[in-house]
Amino acid sequence: MAAIRLRNAKVPFEIHHDEMDPDESFEEQEDLGESRPEGDEEDEQDSDFSDDSDGVVDPSVLEDMEKLEETFKGIKDRFRLINRIGEGTFSTVYKAEDLLYEHYDNDWDIEEKENKWTSPPLKKQRRIGMDALADMDEYAQQRRRPKYVAIKKIYVTSSPSRILNELDLLNDLRGFDSVCPLITAFRHTDQVVAVLPYFRHTDFREYFRKMTVDDMQIYFRSLFTALAAVHSKGIIHRDIKPTNFLYEPDKRRGVLVDFGLAEREDGPDMKPCLCGEGVTERRRRVTNSVAAQTGPIGGYPKNDSRPSRRANRAGTRGFRAPEVLFKCTDQSSKIDIWSAGVILLTILSRRFPFFNSADDVEAMIEIATIFGVKRMKQCALLHGTVFETNIPTIGDRGFLLEKIILWSTCRNDGGKGGSEIPLDAKEKLAVRFLERCFELDPNKRISAEEALEHEFLKKKEEVYGDDDEMHML
Repeated sequence: MAAIRLRNAKVPFEIHHDEMDPDESFEEQEDLGESRPEGDEEDEQDSDFSDDSDGVVDPSVLEDMEKLEETFKGIKDRFRLINRIGEGTFSTVYKAEDLLYEHYDNDWDIEEKENKWTSPPLKKQRRIGMDALADMDEYAQQRRRPKYVAIKKIYVTSSPSRILNELDLLNDLRGFDSVCPLITAFRHTDQVVAVLPYFRHTDFREYFRKMTVDDMQIYFRSLFTALAAVHSKGIIHRDIKPTNFLYEPDKRRGVLVDFGLAEREDGPDMKPCLCGEGVTERRRRVTNSVAAQTGPIGGYPKNDSRPSRRANRAGTRGFRAPEVLFKCTDQSSKIDIWSAGVILLTILSRRFPFFNSADDVEAMIEIATIFGVKRMKQCALLHGTVFETNIPTIGDRGFLLEKIILWSTCRNDGGKGGSEIPLDAKEKLAVRFLERCFELDPNKRISAEEALEHEFLKKKEEVYGDDDEMHML
């Protein structure tokens, strides 16, 4: 039996390439990793991370879990696999009970930190009989309830560099309560398994239409706290969407998960883009461009001599920022801010998904419908490209976000005599914050740190009276 080691020790991250002996115990392997089922780079995956996983297990899922147990000898001594809770393009995630939880240092466990301060029944109540026993039993059960984790089986078809990148980023993000931490990871030949915390949460579709502006402030304060933590490490998440932010309305906090598409801002794939140049240089380049000389042409050139333009387009349909669609080669963490803005627009408009394009061209048209052709052309020129459309229903000036929200919620004619029901002061504040998230120029878009200081998200100082103080005691 190997000596038990801390799973979350602060050590440099590395992949161990030792081959595992078939008879070697699972607990004797080197420790590593975390995350949730990854969304498809093109399509959003409906990942079910709900607590209904303790029910009947599908026979095919049971067979998959048995194969996993056969691959990793001794895993049954460490974890009790319960059910599949998510499936994506690159991985499958299972819910499991951590059988050796008490043997490790588990400072990643947010719920344990919260329950650590749970007090036993007060002695001065002097309750006797069955009521007192029931109270003590309930407290004892709470302290020794099962601990669950999410076991992510990364498909062998994933590239080794992709797997290493995800685990490396998660290792760097340890210590942030708002970000899903990496507990440990294991490898056997070409199969990698990451062990992550299991977070109880509510499906976004069950609560987003009921959210008040106060609820939105709490939700986005939690989300932007997570984004600020990620961006402080120079990491772009790239796939911000409701299914990747596990939120529990009752606890009023959420956790950011799934870093399968994440990358570093200073990564090797980043190259200079025109949007990083000054205004004078951009105007000079645009004036001397072929598009400015010849103007728009009908159709596509038969023999296009222009060099191909390659850029990272990873993300989920409907949540990609304009610079991703225009293939900006120097994308920053501001693309995550745009995606968070899409979530806020979804909640304010009570429509999910709000954007539902089939490809990048349709996505540009959807954004142009809101912001207008004129601003979209400016945005395209910012990245050294051209935007043209002959769709007559897309206006030059677009629409105000406030009007779009009124239309989406049927408030533009919902009053007496078909009059408009205007937004209240809190809703207008939310719209002003949304406008900062929806800046087409990423250089002008609000950052996560700035967002937390915005009036919409900034915490108000709470003043406690004597009664409140006594209640807290």
